[in-house]
Order: sequence, then C-alpha cells, then structure tokens
Amino acid sequence: MMEKIETYRFDVEAFHVDFTGHLFLGVLGNHLLNAAGRHSHNRGWGIDHLNASHYTWVLSRLGIELDAMPAQYAHVEVETWVESVMKLFTERDFLIRDADNGRIYGYARSVWAMIDTTSRHPANLLALHDGDILRYVLSPDEKPCPIAKHSAIRVSATEPLRTLSTRYSDVDINCHINSIKYMEHIMDLFGREQYETRRLRRFDIAYKAESHLGDVLSFYVDGDVCGPEQQVEVRKCAGGVAAGGGDTAVLARVLWK
Repeated sequence: MMEKIETYRFDVEAFHVDFTGHLFLGVLGNHLLNAAGRHSHNRGWGIDHLNASHYTWVLSRLGIELDAMPAQYAHVEVETWVESVMKLFTERDFLIRDADNGRIYGYARSVWAMIDTTSRHPANLLALHDGDILRYVLSPDEKPCPIAKHSAIRVSATEPLRTLSTRYSDVDINCHINSIKYMEHIMDLFGREQYETRRLRRFDIAYKAESHLGDVLSFYVDGDVCGPEQQVEVRKCAGGVAAGGGDTAVLARVLWK
C-alpha cells in the first residue's frame, strides 16, 4: 500500500500566513498540488514525463475541508493517493496533518483530466502506458477520504461584485490562469471582519474553461459576503473586453464556521 501513497512535508513560514497567523488558503492549495506533482512524478506520470509526449495534467475540481488551518511555524505533512481512474478523469485525495503531533487539520478531494497540449482535447487515461496508472489506485475501502465529494454549484447573481484584468503573475507554465490564483482572487472578495469572526470550513472550486493573460474576470456572488456561505461564479471576457458577460471560467462554494 505504501508505494501508492506519497507524503509531502512543508513548514508554515511567517510570509505564508495572514493577519490571523494562519496559512493562506492559496499557499495550502499550492502545497496540495506540489504533493500531487511529486506523487505523479515518482511513478512516471509527472508533467516532465508527460510533456515529452505532448500531454499535461489539468485540475478540474478541488475541495478542501478543514477542522483547523495550520498556524505560523507549524510543520505539516500532506499525504496523497489516487482514489479512482476513469477514461477521462482521475480522483486524487489528500490528508493534511501536523507532522509533530499527528493532529489532522483536514482532507481534500480533487479531480484531474489529462489533455493533449497540441489539440487541447482530453486524453484517454486508460489507453496511455497500457493502463499503468491503475497500479496506483487505492480504493475508499483501502484508504478512506471522509469528506463529501463535490456537489453542483449554481449562481444566480446578475451583477458582478468585482472585476479584474489578469496580469503576468496570474499565468502558469500552461499559459493559462493558474488554478490557485482563482482561489486567491475569490478569497480576496471577503473583508477583514469575515476572517476575524469566522473560520474557513470548506472551499470547493470547479474549473470550467481556461482564461488567459489579459482576460477580464468578473466575480458574481450569491450569499452575503459577511455570511456563513457564498457561491461564486467567475466569468471571463477575452482580450480585455469590459465585464458584464462572458463564459464561465470557474464556479466555487465557500463555507465558514
């Protein structure tokens, strides 16, 4: 079983925490993706291996559920494993815990697709490398992830709460807006009081379409931004066109305690 699980360790540095002394969600998200990348690389499915054949991984969904957010100077371990592999998607889970005392901070679930970098079309995971990826699957009976799977998100707001133009630091190696940057922009929708009086309980995000450098992103929100739950739709307008329409790039749900 152990060869199917990767453990990734990181320290919560002073420049990775917010004014409450706890880890930024975006930094945690980056560490989850780093753990996923290391797990894939060490089993021959890393981006460096895939790029040579004109393939890459694309994050489709990510859900993080926390009992607590790691605080400054904490030593944290992330365990990750593959829960299932289908033709076009694979499910990957995470456990987040304190490396010193074993306290579990929370869990995360993710869904990934592989695309052909030339055509941008999905690839058949089961057809690549003779289905080798199936060797690394751990079923829920073998390694449970006790948080709920992703559910549908619908937003009815007709006026954006905020708009922004994408910049250089928003773009990743795949030449589209980085998945973690969307998370950071969404968390920026909330004011200081929200972070002082509530704790993030769960964050779900679904990536629907790529955005690129210079696109304008509009953020539509259902739910009071000072309340316990919000649903967010991010729409993109290509080439810097004024906000107010566009295709859905991202859907998200934010739950607070």
